This record gives sequence, C-alpha cells and structure tokens, in this order.
Amino acid sequence: MSGHNKWSTIRHKKGAADAKRGKIFTKIIKEISVAAKMGGGDPNGNPRLRSAIDKAKAENMPKDNIERAIKKGTGGMEGVVYEETTYEGYGPGGAAVLVEVMTDNRNRTVSDVRSIFTKCNGNMGESGCVSWMFDKKGLLVFSKDADFDKLFEAALEAGADDVSDEDDQIEVVTDPASFIEVRDALEQAGFKPDSAEVTMIPQTMVKLEGKQAENMLKLMDRLEDNDDVQNVYANFDISAEEMEKMM
Repeated sequence: MSGHNKWSTIRHKKGAADAKRGKIFTKIIKEISVAAKMGGGDPNGNPRLRSAIDKAKAENMPKDNIERAIKKGTGGMEGVVYEETTYEGYGPGGAAVLVEVMTDNRNRTVSDVRSIFTKCNGNMGESGCVSWMFDKKGLLVFSKDADFDKLFEAALEAGADDVSDEDDQIEVVTDPASFIEVRDALEQAGFKPDSAEVTMIPQTMVKLEGKQAENMLKLMDRLEDNDDVQNVYANFDISAEEMEKMM
C-alpha cells in the first residue's frame, strides 16, 4: 500500500477528517487557483484543474467557492500569488517524507516546516535526498466489495499500469498522464473509486512501532495542519495492531 494512502486510512480512523474540513477547503481552493493560473480556467483542457475541481466536489465544496477560485487564478479577481515548492526530510525511524507546499512567504513556510520536523524527532534534508524513493502515479482505491476480476480486466483495458488486491481494498495504479482517462473509463464501467488522486508512491516501506510510530503520526498530523502544506507523502508502515494501541 502507498504510504500516502496508508496515512489517509489512518487519518480516517482517527476521525480527523471532519475536524479539518475548513483547512481542506483552503488547500483545495489554493490548488484550483494555481491550476487555473498555470493552465487556464477550462477544466476540459486543463487536467490539473479538472482533478482539483473533482476533489472539491468530493468534499462537497459549494459551486461558488470553486468558481471564485478559478477567477482568482485566471486574473478575474484579485488574490494572493502562491509559489509551489517541495521540502524533503526524514521522520522517526528514518522514514522518508515529501512535503508539497503552496506559499506566499517561502521564508515563513520553510521555518515552520523545519520546526515541525524537529519537534517530532525528524529532520529536514537537502533537495533530492528522498524524492528518488517515490514514483509519481495515479492511484484509485476501490472497496473489496468490487468484483476484482472484472475490475482488473476493465482497468488494464483502460490503460492502467497495475491492479493489486490489498488487505482491505483494491488499488489501481496508472501513469499520471492517463489517470483521468482510466478513472473515467472505470466509472463508466460501473466502478466508483473510494478515492482517486495523482500521488507519490514509495518504492519501499519503513515499518514503525512504539514511540517512533506515535511520533510519525504526530509529524504527519502537524505537517498537514499547516496552512501552507498541500500534500504530505511518506513511506512508513504501521500495523493495525500498533494502531489499536495508539487509539
């Protein structure tokens, strides 16, 4: 299982998603604005914008919020100018961590991110220190209730790279360029994903237990809680048994 998706599953179990709904909206609005600025305001010709809008709709964001965010990006409304960058580092136990940010003040953001790493027994590294451990891929997650054989056949026919039967879900991995095409084809075939996104999938996993696992979850939580942080990816693995101890 991908480290990012592992974190998404853990976060859901912790019940943190609803509590951070406002922050989720803020992050999606930033993504919509930047996507519109870079590729135009038409989602049909801008895959990144289309993905951001789909994410907004999945979070039940009001249509007016989405339209305002697009206008900000295309210059129809005044707004803050954001720059994108990625920070890299190591969490407890040597787990690799990638932090994607959108910020209007890089000095503030790098200081905040470094502080979070330090307080959670991790440390920021140089650019490129862990990014080589991840592959950018499209990831679609389906319920185990789905017919695996039919989903497998439909996914490969649509151009997916891989389909795997994990412990509690089915994962379809695609090339980022064909992600939307595969997702749409599977939905038309009757397979609605529980989640669908372009993400960073780790090549190897680092198993964490005890205090290291606890500090890793604190690190992920605090990074995602930062307003400038858009996405956090990591290659940690925490067992279900270990999670039960921390709940």
